[in-house]
Amino acid sequence: MQIPVEGFMYPNEVELQWSVLIVLYPFLTGLVAGAFILASLERVFRVEAVKPTYRLALLTALAFLIVAPLPLQLHLGHPERSFEMYLTPHASSAMSMFGFVYLWYLLAVLVLEIWLDYRRDIVVLSQTTTGWRRLLYRMLTLGSTNVSARSLAIDERVGWIVTVIGIPSAFLLHGYVGFIFGSIKANPWWSSPLMPVVFIFSAMVSGVATVMLLYMLLNRLRGEPIDMRCVDTVAKYLFYTFIIDFSLEMLDLIHRIYEADESFRSLDFMVHTKLYFPHIVVQILLGTVTPIVLLALTQVVKLSETLRRRIYVVAGILTLVGIFAMRWNVVIGGQLFSKSFLGYTTYKMGWVTREGLLTAIVLSILPVVFLWILVKLLPPWPERHTVTETAGD
Repeated sequence: MQIPVEGFMYPNEVELQWSVLIVLYPFLTGLVAGAFILASLERVFRVEAVKPTYRLALLTALAFLIVAPLPLQLHLGHPERSFEMYLTPHASSAMSMFGFVYLWYLLAVLVLEIWLDYRRDIVVLSQTTTGWRRLLYRMLTLGSTNVSARSLAIDERVGWIVTVIGIPSAFLLHGYVGFIFGSIKANPWWSSPLMPVVFIFSAMVSGVATVMLLYMLLNRLRGEPIDMRCVDTVAKYLFYTFIIDFSLEMLDLIHRIYEADESFRSLDFMVHTKLYFPHIVVQILLGTVTPIVLLALTQVVKLSETLRRRIYVVAGILTLVGIFAMRWNVVIGGQLFSKSFLGYTTYKMGWVTREGLLTAIVLSILPVVFLWILVKLLPPWPERHTVTETAGD
């Protein structure tokens, strides 16, 4: 495959080492962290208005977290060796230690909180279902079938503690991804102390937008009314978080412009040429400014419920497009110029390859499949929760 090259490029810079799968990886982990932060609003900060999205947010985080490491596995030349980092941990390797961060968040935080929150429902379902479902729910009880008031109160208390621990863990999960990029001093596009912070807030934005869209979509498919008080509150938090995220990105940009080191001319050329469309048009104009304006409109103007729902859908979709574009510009854009600042290359994405577009599409759809399975097994709807509580009593 012929790759267009301009100027002076070192031999190892002609072909990009990190592909669209490495773009997808921080995008998926960001959705996980953001969805969990939304769930914590109800559990820890007692924002009752977002309660209808609490369980859905937890299941969404789990579904995306299951798929999140798959892009890395496909990128590895020998994915079967990945388990070796748990046998021979290397504290000085950021990538090696990330496996422990991932397992901590998956097992010690997310799965434990979901189990504690659903334990009563699981016990009831293990007694009311038949066949393979009955066997599955009995396994999920882990032998704990006590649903007395005292036992449930302990579940609630422990679950609250786990959620409190999970908030900094969610920041660590995605902030660690930003840290990996920001700590690469050889690349001026990535080397910024603000990179982990920008990744955290962009993760919150993408996760909140995803849960908001899923809540409206699933309620529409079920023929149930959408709780507009809930959606309005979620959209309000999305708007506030988006403002902070955009401010941090602009602060980073202003700092680069003011500093104007030896790499600035090369980065400025990239933004005005190869990255103009994905960075200026898609990320900033369509994916950031437009959804912020739409969300601000719903905050200052009294609109009908129908019009607000439509605005939230458009703003949510554009938000996800913008966050994905941000990941693309960081990962792909950071590899398009030479470390000599004298040459530029081009990224050509394959179609049916191990790291091609088709693989990325499949990995993007896979979390939705897992979420569908989780929703079928552990319904997140408040009305189902009420029925199981009555059955448990």
